[in-house]
Amino acid sequence: MSIKSKLDNLKSTIPSEVSLVVVSKMQDNQRILEAYNAGHRIFGENKAQELIAKQPDLPDDIEWHFIGHLQRNKVKYIAPFVKLIHSVDSLRLLKEVNKHALKNERIIDYLLEFHIAEEESKFGLSYDDAVGIIQNPDFSTLKNVNICGVMGMATFTEDHTQIRHEFQKLKKIFNVLKAQFFSEKQDFKTLSMGMSKDYSLAIEEGSNMVRIGSAVFA
Repeated sequence: MSIKSKLDNLKSTIPSEVSLVVVSKMQDNQRILEAYNAGHRIFGENKAQELIAKQPDLPDDIEWHFIGHLQRNKVKYIAPFVKLIHSVDSLRLLKEVNKHALKNERIIDYLLEFHIAEEESKFGLSYDDAVGIIQNPDFSTLKNVNICGVMGMATFTEDHTQIRHEFQKLKKIFNVLKAQFFSEKQDFKTLSMGMSKDYSLAIEEGSNMVRIGSAVFA
């Protein structure tokens, strides 16, 4: 089955109000262009070096999302063009993003990443960590970054009950943060959760942005 056919099949299962980020990590530019030529524009990469190698040779109207763990020393390379960073997990990283956004005369959108899985290998904040960032006096001084919501990854397991519980946990965090800190902020609206194996469950639990690679490229 062609990439276009896989993409069309996938989109038929996703409600129109849910954004699809096609995860293009480890895919060559030709395969990314196949998805692009099928009409898709939002792609996600999880390694800065791979992203900056691909971006100059692909169409300018691609909306690039950074979805992996982001090291502070790599921010400067993606700051000129990245649309959304899904994985902000510290105030130090956020300050670095703001610094390079300012240098590039841009405002960069981002999501706070939360640790909702049982796996210790996953990155992310606790609810208290996030509140600490938001309430830090420095947070309100960062004018070149724009918080748009939250992201999290469920445990890699076949246990749908556990996955659903973890997605419910992230939805609750989103709702509480929205009510307590961002009730007047229209941009705070993204709940990014769900990948190829669990996106249907994620959408059922309120996700409005899914990150899917293997269902398109495998």
